[in-house]
Amino acid sequence: MTELERLGRPPISPAQHAVLDYAVAATFCGVGFALRRRNPTAANLAFANAGMIVAMSMLTNYPGGVFRSLSFRGHRAGDMVQAVVAGAGPVLLGFGDKPEANYFYAQALSEAGVIAATDWDAASAG
Repeated sequence: MTELERLGRPPISPAQHAVLDYAVAATFCGVGFALRRRNPTAANLAFANAGMIVAMSMLTNYPGGVFRSLSFRGHRAGDMVQAVVAGAGPVLLGFGDKPEANYFYAQALSEAGVIAATDWDAASAG
């Protein structure tokens, strides 16, 4: 029994994680298009995050993975890097004090929650 199960919350399965990954990538794309005129730097960061998520998802051995060369446990490290890029990106790119930075901060926090709630020890997702 996992810690989440002991707390009465089922962990996020590999299939659920895949759906979340693709949904977050789509959201980053939408944010990128919404910001492209107002803040091109923020738009580019959103597109970069979307690209990272899609590429990693396509490489992961879980439902939705295409090439399946990355283990589901290995996917966790990529998720952590991507969450840091989302959270630190606005500051590093000079728009950390702008309203659009709040989307990236909130997304990084939500990704940390998903990372913490995912059952990384799940059996093969494929």
